[in-house]
Amino acid sequence: MHLEITITAIVALIVGILIGRFLLIKVLTSLKEKAENEAKSILQTAKADGANLLKEKELAAKDHFLKLQAEHQRESNKRQKNVASQESKLKKQEQRFQQIELKLKEKEVSLSKEQELLNKEINKHQQRKDDLYKKMEAVEVKFEEANRLEREQIVLLEKVSGLSAEEAKNKLIESLEKEAHTLATAKIRQIMSDAELTATKDAKRIVLSTIQRTATEHAIENCVSIFHLESDDIKGKIIGREGRNIRALEAATGVEIIVDDTPEAITISGFDPVRREIARLSLHRLVADGRVHPARIEEVVAKTTEQLEEQIIELGERAVIELGIHGLHLELIKLVGKMRFRSSYGQNLLQHSKEVTRLCATMATEMGLNVKLAKRAGLLHDIGKVCTEDPDKPHAILGMELAKRYGEHPEVCNAIGAHHDEIEMTSMLSPVIQTCDAISGSRPGARRETMESYIQRLQDLETLATSYNGVNKCYAIQAGRELRVIVDSENVMDDKADEIAFKISQQIQTEMQYPGQVKVTVIREKRAVHYAK
Repeated sequence: MHLEITITAIVALIVGILIGRFLLIKVLTSLKEKAENEAKSILQTAKADGANLLKEKELAAKDHFLKLQAEHQRESNKRQKNVASQESKLKKQEQRFQQIELKLKEKEVSLSKEQELLNKEINKHQQRKDDLYKKMEAVEVKFEEANRLEREQIVLLEKVSGLSAEEAKNKLIESLEKEAHTLATAKIRQIMSDAELTATKDAKRIVLSTIQRTATEHAIENCVSIFHLESDDIKGKIIGREGRNIRALEAATGVEIIVDDTPEAITISGFDPVRREIARLSLHRLVADGRVHPARIEEVVAKTTEQLEEQIIELGERAVIELGIHGLHLELIKLVGKMRFRSSYGQNLLQHSKEVTRLCATMATEMGLNVKLAKRAGLLHDIGKVCTEDPDKPHAILGMELAKRYGEHPEVCNAIGAHHDEIEMTSMLSPVIQTCDAISGSRPGARRETMESYIQRLQDLETLATSYNGVNKCYAIQAGRELRVIVDSENVMDDKADEIAFKISQQIQTEMQYPGQVKVTVIREKRAVHYAK
């Protein structure tokens, strides 16, 4: 029983082993087939990738080869072009050298011909030199003979005349001096008349055309301004209780307010036009506002002062733009604006400076000078009159120092400082400024002249003329434009009269200050008087 079970178990075990082996073989076979299939697919994928990679490498290699080939072709073409250009340059240089060689040969031939001509000329000059030496020897012989004959003639003349050669020479020199003096006076008169016909004619043309082109009206400035009122009732407000308002206004502005019986008007008196303008504008604001008391007056005066300073700058900028001047310093522009509120002999200083600027521009154009510098110097020539830094200095020197301080051109500075001869003139621009300043100030209607200075100038003219010997009477006529001198006909001859007229005109020109020109007329007349008794 046990044996059968054992055999059955063994058989079952063997059968199980066989079945398991069979199953294992089958599984292994399937795994092998699967592995082989995967290996085949991997191999196929690898072959395909390798083929693609190979194709890409081949294409990259072909592209690289083509690039190298194109680059090589470019380099080759470039080298060929360089070679061709070098060959053409060499050919051109060779042609140029050939041309130079031909020219040198031609010059050599021409030089050889010139050398031959020069040798011929040298020979001719040598012959002439020899002939001249011979003629000089002959001339020296004749000169010695002439000197001998001259000495003999002098001895003979001394015997005949009874005078030595030195005495005769002195008498001859004396007679020649008198004749030369007369001729010199006549020559001077002729030169002066010729100069008047030529130079004076052109100068008058330039000056007159300049005045006509730039003439402007001038408002006469004085020390009084009139403030007009709508009615006399406002005068009480302006005066205030016990005059406190008017005292506050005078203290704030520095002017004198005169309220009198003049209907609908108040007089503002003061030597400073800027202060008078501040007072006038402040009064206008106070009257328009209606509130007039000391605190309000101080406030209005302060605001008016600030606004007037801005207006001064605006006036300066407007004048500079109007005249076409650029790059002027702000401080100089302020001073130019202040000139609107200054006057000189009744002539408004800003209008005078603008007129001088236009005159200078016209004259500089006529004379070929720098017009821009002429304009700057003309505008700034009286800038020292509105500066209060150093009142003891002449305004020309002060203006020159201001121009130097603010970087103006040296010619402009010299023209400003020299327009009243305080310093020496160093450029052609300086006399132009001086002339234009005189034209603007001395033309009719430009300035007022005080009676005292006018009379003194006429007296100085007459005193100067009567200081000459032979002058009997002298009269300054036509407002000092003409000086008539009456000389003694017994002691003064005609040529002496011309000399006196010339000397008087030169002395007036060098020693006196006068507007325009002074005509000197010397009158010499012979009067024969007899009485029948």
